[in-house]
Amino acid sequence: MSLEFPRIQISAETERAIQAGWPVLAFESTVITHGLPHPQNLKLAQDMEQVARQHEVTPATIAVLEGTIRVGLPADELDRLSRMDKVHKISVRDLGPAMARGWSGGTTVAATMVAAQQAGIGVFATGGIGGVHRGAPFDVSADLLQLARTPIIVVCAGAKAILDLPATLEYLETQSVPVVGYQTENFPAFYSLSSGLKASVKADSAQEVVDIARAHWSLGNQGAVLVVNPPPKELALPNAAVEDAVQQALGECERLGIRGQGVTPFLLNRVSELTRGGSMEANLGLLVDNARVGCEIARALSGG
Repeated sequence: MSLEFPRIQISAETERAIQAGWPVLAFESTVITHGLPHPQNLKLAQDMEQVARQHEVTPATIAVLEGTIRVGLPADELDRLSRMDKVHKISVRDLGPAMARGWSGGTTVAATMVAAQQAGIGVFATGGIGGVHRGAPFDVSADLLQLARTPIIVVCAGAKAILDLPATLEYLETQSVPVVGYQTENFPAFYSLSSGLKASVKADSAQEVVDIARAHWSLGNQGAVLVVNPPPKELALPNAAVEDAVQQALGECERLGIRGQGVTPFLLNRVSELTRGGSMEANLGLLVDNARVGCEIARALSGG
């Protein structure tokens, strides 16, 4: 006996915008399900969608509800997702089990890329991507592999500061993923303005980003174009303060024996505690600002 699964369900609003060629911006949902408690998580999701609407861009938050990949959540479903207690963190490897077993959960950067690209959405804004973990070069986030496979523009504030940023950039170079600094030559360090590393190219406008992406794909490249946007200056933290907090959190994570998908949420939460909420404030600010930049790029991509 074989079972058939609908690959994806697109909301009426999102479908209408895609079919009309209007600008659409995708958002992931693990920040809602695993990043913040209720009601802060709902407010953040609403704030990001509101930024899109203010820029005349259709927001499309992506999640999995009862085994169905959903692209574009109505307000009531966004609220329901934000209140769920037992939810899964769903990456690409988890999409099949989620669909087969009727799971609900937040989609990671990698899973969101897959759903957005299949739905026909060209731009996706998030906070920070996963990468190569410190001290464990074999521990590579699925985000990086999916960036090499999915032709979509991804806007972020670099890789999460808890990661090995030089190794992450090297991996992206190996996979031929352009790293475009948005109005900067620097590769940001998530909470901080710069990691001391360089982006592969600088773009001064959203149109330049779109031009780079179209040229990249015209050569047959099937991977993403990663746009890195530094956090707002007024919220950015000094590199040294972040590094001290990360080193302490990493030591605690090792002593507690935390592994797998539990590592990143633990480290991000602990770094927030050690910076007295500074990293969390920066995280919230950069998410909203990345939504703004994503809107500019989505409008340029649609010709709006």
